[in-house]
Amino acid sequence: KEGGEVVTWGHAGYGGDSRAVADRLAAGVTAIYSTDSAFAAVKEGGEVVTWGHAGYGGDSRAVADRLAAGVTAIYRTRLAFAAVKEGGEVVTWGDACFGGDSRAVADRLAAGVTAIYSTDEAFAAA
Repeated sequence: KEGGEVVTWGHAGYGGDSRAVADRLAAGVTAIYSTDSAFAAVKEGGEVVTWGHAGYGGDSRAVADRLAAGVTAIYRTRLAFAAVKEGGEVVTWGDACFGGDSRAVADRLAAGVTAIYSTDEAFAAA
């Protein structure tokens, strides 16, 4: 909507109910991305707000400090998200089997990533 407000509806457990983050979705949202079961909104300044099924991308609390600012793009698999920040750092969350856990390659995703590609269940960074 004009001004960047987000309005949601549908199945509550899969993103239709955003009341828990409604104050953060009231203004300033510039883009919204989705997995099969959750949403991620990017606000002005690059803050990310998530809601929906917690295990499938709706709960980003484990990486919230890294999503507080500077996100320039978000990519998705069926059940996970990957965010690219200014400088090319990649932050992932969601179902580990679908790419939500990138700890094994974290050192290689710390900077310099210019592109992310995805299938239904995996990510690739270049």
